Amino acid sequence: MSEEPIDLAGALAAFDQLWSPRIVTRVNDYDVRVAKVAGEHVWHAHDHTDEFFLVLDGELRIALREPAGERTVVLPRGAVFVVPRGVQHRPSSAQGASILMFEPTGTSSVGDRHEDVPDHVDATTGHAL
Repeated sequence: MSEEPIDLAGALAAFDQLWSPRIVTRVNDYDVRVAKVAGEHVWHAHDHTDEFFLVLDGELRIALREPAGERTVVLPRGAVFVVPRGVQHRPSSAQGASILMFEPTGTSSVGDRHEDVPDHVDATTGHAL
């Protein structure tokens, strides 16, 4: 990883693919990933880790299936949210967004349990920037 500061705007400008996270750096055993998103991801859950989201631009919605029922959290630019491990969730963005995620290295973008993965979603553990 780089020993120099990383410009997140420049990192995001380096690729166009949606729902295809890029690893910008690592912290201990965690990846710091950025992604461009639009439309809907897939319902999925990470059984062994929480998932941290920071909205860099746009608005992200995360639908959650919790014991009390289904709800959606709305994250405007600058907002953060953590999906607890084991909770089924589906990120989406009607107008498109840029996000930063923080999760253990090797974590799949479609989790441990998921629906069928549509063509527009990249099932990956992150791509090098």
